[in-house]
Amino acid sequence: MNRAVVVSGGASCTVSVFPVRTPTLPPATHTNSYAIGSREVVLVEPATPYEEEQRAWIDWVRGMPSRGQTPVAIFATHYHRDHVGGLEVLSRECGLPVWTHELTAKRVGTHLVQRHLADGDSIVLNGVTNEHWRVLHTPGHSWDHLCLFNAEEGVLVVGDMVASVGTILIAPGDGDMQVYLDQLDRLARLGATTALPAHGTTITDPKSLFRRYVLHRLMREAKVLSALEAFGADGATDAALCKTAYGDTPEHLFPLAILSLRSHLKKLVDDGRAVMATAERYRVSP
Repeated sequence: MNRAVVVSGGASCTVSVFPVRTPTLPPATHTNSYAIGSREVVLVEPATPYEEEQRAWIDWVRGMPSRGQTPVAIFATHYHRDHVGGLEVLSRECGLPVWTHELTAKRVGTHLVQRHLADGDSIVLNGVTNEHWRVLHTPGHSWDHLCLFNAEEGVLVVGDMVASVGTILIAPGDGDMQVYLDQLDRLARLGATTALPAHGTTITDPKSLFRRYVLHRLMREAKVLSALEAFGADGATDAALCKTAYGDTPEHLFPLAILSLRSHLKKLVDDGRAVMATAERYRVSP
């Protein structure tokens, strides 16, 4: 069965998607790999660690020359396992160089990455008309996260910045809530008309979704602050706060919710609106 579907096509932009099963966070079950380019092609997200899925991915890539396409590189948006789980196998079997952020390379093994991409870099792909993709460094979900933007067609490869299924985890240490919100605002101002997420379907009104993500996070932040205020001067542990601030979240998701909560708490502390009462308890700032 041919899984690949063209999700964007225009005078200066051609993209097809190939979803693969990965060990990602629920409710998502797959990570989208994308082929960008009408003739020269960059393959986005060498995602799957599963052998059967890797074989399907390799067959997809090996069939491209028969369609007039030449794969030139593999690109990973960031180092999380559901994005690079097949990086070594897929690059070796397809004989393709790997392009990532320098921090991603340090995580997956610098010997596996041939080109380090940074904010403002340009990827030019030869085609009927050349395609120009601008590299955007968008930390927040992870410090190494990259997006790709084709300004001519308004197409934005967003990785894990947003999703059309589920939400995005901001875990302390791995990312930063304020930086993430700042980058969502930056993406909203690009004027993209199509966003291609790693999880879920094509997003046709990305600006609105970026804004909704920001509003949702600020709403959750307000709930966290309200919960802190309710506990008073003695403060509360993150577990106690989670039950209040994430009362609308199924209990089996609390381990993930606590990670998100801790990122919100760090932001509140950084903003001067909360303090650490003890090593394990938070309270509102006096």
